[in-house]
Amino acid sequence: MLVAKGYRRVERDQQFLMPPDMREWLAADDPVWLVIEAVAGLDTSRLHAKRRIGGVGRAGYDPEMLLTLLIWAWAQGQRSSRKIEWLCSRDVGFRVICAGDVPDHVTIARFRAELADVVEELFTQVLVLCARLGMGQLGVAAIDSVKIASDASLSANRTEKGLRAAAVEQAGVDAARAAARAAAAAHAATDAAEDERFGPGQGGGGMPAELVEPSARASRIAKALAELEAENAVRARAREGAEQRQREREQAEVVRRDAIVADYQRRRDEQGQRVGLPPVEIRVQVLTRNWEQARAAQQAKIERWLAAGGRGRRPAAPDEEYMVKRVRAALDRALAAEAAITQAQAVTRAARARKAAERAVNDKDAQRNITDPESRPMPLRGGGWLQGFNCQAVTSSDGLIIATGVTNNPSDCPGFTEMMGKATTAADLIISHHPAGTPQTPAITTLLNDYTTAQRVSAGLDTTGETCTAPIQMLLADAGYLSVDNLTAAGPARLIALGKRRDLATTARTRPTTGPPPTDASVIEQTDHRLRTPQGAALYKQRGHIAETPFGHAKHNLGFRRFTSRGTNRAAAEFNFHALVHNLFKAIKTRHLTPAPC
Repeated sequence: MLVAKGYRRVERDQQFLMPPDMREWLAADDPVWLVIEAVAGLDTSRLHAKRRIGGVGRAGYDPEMLLTLLIWAWAQGQRSSRKIEWLCSRDVGFRVICAGDVPDHVTIARFRAELADVVEELFTQVLVLCARLGMGQLGVAAIDSVKIASDASLSANRTEKGLRAAAVEQAGVDAARAAARAAAAAHAATDAAEDERFGPGQGGGGMPAELVEPSARASRIAKALAELEAENAVRARAREGAEQRQREREQAEVVRRDAIVADYQRRRDEQGQRVGLPPVEIRVQVLTRNWEQARAAQQAKIERWLAAGGRGRRPAAPDEEYMVKRVRAALDRALAAEAAITQAQAVTRAARARKAAERAVNDKDAQRNITDPESRPMPLRGGGWLQGFNCQAVTSSDGLIIATGVTNNPSDCPGFTEMMGKATTAADLIISHHPAGTPQTPAITTLLNDYTTAQRVSAGLDTTGETCTAPIQMLLADAGYLSVDNLTAAGPARLIALGKRRDLATTARTRPTTGPPPTDASVIEQTDHRLRTPQGAALYKQRGHIAETPFGHAKHNLGFRRFTSRGTNRAAAEFNFHALVHNLFKAIKTRHLTPAPC
């Protein structure tokens, strides 16, 4: 080493800039080694079965190395195959993983596509690995969703009319390409004939490269159009069924009204006097008749007084007589009630007409995306839309993602029971692989075990014992999952919010409750009661931290805001892969997964 002016001189022409042994390039406790060891312990036989071996050319890349490379790249927020290839030449961690044998971006992209069929099995294996390390505290779990953009834009959405126009346009493009291919083939035949006749020429009649692989745009348009036509047909049948049911309800109401009126008239005729309060349907009619009769009787009384020469006290005027005023007051109340009912019915009819108009507009303007027909426009919480998928996850109290799901339905509610079933299955798997003596009551779920039996009933918890015995004691969800079916479905105890978190906290503070819900309360009222108990409020307060933290990490730390592939199945595989990486690095960062002792 040369020294100049008191500094070490940089020598870049020496034989080795780094130690020849790659294990000396990084510290022994670097996360790279843990990821390599973790992947080596997974069953990757299905990945090996997908790789081509033998034949002409260089040997293929090890699937375990490529899997490790993708996991490490995802954890660094890198999803571009070209960027990963570049990092394999410049970044020490990436170079260690591929051992200096840099795969090209095409190999990486192809392997990622092959991985989609196996990723769910790998996710389960990583979940089991975490369970064997003592992770997966399941006393309290939470479910939440996040909207992830697809590899398509909102501007690529088309209505049925637009799709038909695009199909016609694409048909013209395909016809032009077919003509170009035919012309190219004719030119090639001519050139071959001339070469045979005059000798090999220097020119060529090959067709352009862009014509060799025809675009899949036509098939995507056809798929989107078929889906849209099928959905419009389903909507039309549903609309016809709703209209038929409405007509049947109106006819049944007419029959019911006529039966009530006939019964009242029969009882009145039989008894010859008023029998209780008239039915609402004829109350105005009966009270009007009673008022007119009372007024006529008072007027006759006045006329008799006048005919008798006005002797005695003068009778009150017809509208001032007590009984007349009493019947008139009852009639006025009946008229007001009838007006209110009429107004409510008018509002209901207007609302139905408005919804019908909205459905007609939606049916008319229903759209499909010609880039990714399986994706849908998704509303965002802060306003606006994105073209993508609705991704849901169930998370344990120690931050482990135990179940995932991806749909193109913007609503969370329909997927609750399926996600709860997945979470229950995963919880059983985790418990079965926990080491003996693993505590099931971490800091958060200790709260559950401190409850008395009465408090557990108040919070809606299992009362079979004073300690947490079931894998999932409480499942928390926000108001997006609220429905009677989701509250009553078989499964673990659950608290589903009835509104925004701040409103629930205010209600629990200003209108607290204690004890079990009233026996005659509805399911929604029972949930409201439990959320206002101190125990229920304390439990639900954990939801935000448990459920939303993994999504914040995914979006803001890893930059996972858009899928790199198209279709629901590929999106589900990619989201599963993200959960796999999340769980593996959760084990590393929490020191559950540590280097093996030398």
